[in-house]
Amino acid sequence: MKIFIYVIFISSIILILSGYLSDAFNSEKLIGLGTVLLFFIGIPLFLYYRWKNKSFKDFILKKDDIKKGNEL
Repeated sequence: MKIFIYVIFISSIILILSGYLSDAFNSEKLIGLGTVLLFFIGIPLFLYYRWKNKSFKDFILKKDDIKKGNEL
């Protein structure tokens, strides 16, 4: 999964850069495809990969935790 995310990231960067650097007719489509690939496929896969084994309760502040922080 990690390698797949790297491949998507690198390919989207290559598509965006090739769209900016080329004067071809489809340069806008290359930029758009790279952006869509990055933001609609790459980032959700990355977020899923990083958060799949985390518990939501670990990120919630409780009153006891706030009191501990104020005492320090």
